[in-house]
Amino acid sequence: MKGQTLNDERTVKYSVARRFIIKLGIIAHGYGPSAARLENYLNQVTEALGYGGHFHSTRSQIIYSFWKDDKMDQILHMEMVEKGSFNMAKLARVGEVVEAVVDGGISLDDAYDILNEIEGLPNPWGVGAKAVSFLFIGVGFSGLMSGNIMDIFVSGVLALIVYINVFFAEKYGGRMYELLPFTSAYIVGFLAALFKIWLPDINTFVNIIAAIIIMIPGFTVSAGIVEIVSNHVVSGSANLIAGVIYLLKQFFGAWFGLATIGLLFSGNPVPAVASESLGLWLFLPLLFIGLGIAYQSLMRDFPWVMLCCLVSYIGVTFGNTFEIQYLGTLIGAIVANIFANLWARKTNRPTSIVLVPAITVMVSGSVGFQGLLIAATEESSRGLNQFMQLFIVALVISAGLLIANTIVRPKVTL
Repeated sequence: MKGQTLNDERTVKYSVARRFIIKLGIIAHGYGPSAARLENYLNQVTEALGYGGHFHSTRSQIIYSFWKDDKMDQILHMEMVEKGSFNMAKLARVGEVVEAVVDGGISLDDAYDILNEIEGLPNPWGVGAKAVSFLFIGVGFSGLMSGNIMDIFVSGVLALIVYINVFFAEKYGGRMYELLPFTSAYIVGFLAALFKIWLPDINTFVNIIAAIIIMIPGFTVSAGIVEIVSNHVVSGSANLIAGVIYLLKQFFGAWFGLATIGLLFSGNPVPAVASESLGLWLFLPLLFIGLGIAYQSLMRDFPWVMLCCLVSYIGVTFGNTFEIQYLGTLIGAIVANIFANLWARKTNRPTSIVLVPAITVMVSGSVGFQGLLIAATEESSRGLNQFMQLFIVALVISAGLLIANTIVRPKVTL
């Protein structure tokens, strides 16, 4: 009887399936999906393999529960994980492996080995391309904020300096990586205020925000609120708090940078300066391309990433024509998520590939960051009021995503 149990094919597959699901959860968690998406995805894959499972994901751990025939006879496994950065290329490859397993194209053992290989794959966009993405995002966002030609030039230079800081922080890790939000914002604040002395026509706020916009955790804050609303309170609260703390580190860094110049030189280096628009459609493509590269999107996904970003932006612009506060943000989030859901249904690829860059276009975090800077350097009451708008914008984006999921039911993807 014992030999029969050991040689039972279903028992062996059960063990291999658990091992594969655990590995899948660890890898996918590091590439950015929300707790709800990851849990639903693991449930779907487990059921497709013929077994049962419940999963609980937070920012720092995943709890797995498996059963084969009897739900009362479960096997528990807990894995401590770290929240990684978005990597759409590797996320897409993970989705392809899972689709092949579910369709019977590859065995679980082979799929497990492929997951290990994915972890070690080089990013599709290397150091040079990543630097260009920071430049494009800084220049593109500065142009969209109606920065004049000097604002755009300074923002591009500062964005490249931010990437240099990011490169060394990722290379050496440790304390340098922990201090990244503070140090990058400090350098940008210091240099922006210094440039202001030599170039009085530039807008310091535009320069600072455009240079670090890719690092501002607007999506993290919005995703945290979505998770809380979706009854993933632990994970949502952790993401929300992590996003706010990251934002505060950036604020204090930029503020100290501005204050350093204020101590070294007399006068106020950051007065508001009226700026001129150089043309909207000149800078939109730069911003979209930069986001696609920054999130490591595959080349075949690039047209769809840019199209979803454009849909989101048009939705925001259309909603703003009604002059109802936050309506543009709501419509932008709705149309972007509807597009992403339809695209995922058609292609069987993770929704996050096109949705995350599109939501980043709405940059709810920049509202809070700018509010903190205004509170520290100009009018405290107006600045704090604008900082609170961060949470309102994040709530509006969350509502838009939930409404879109009601209109077009999402395919269960990462």
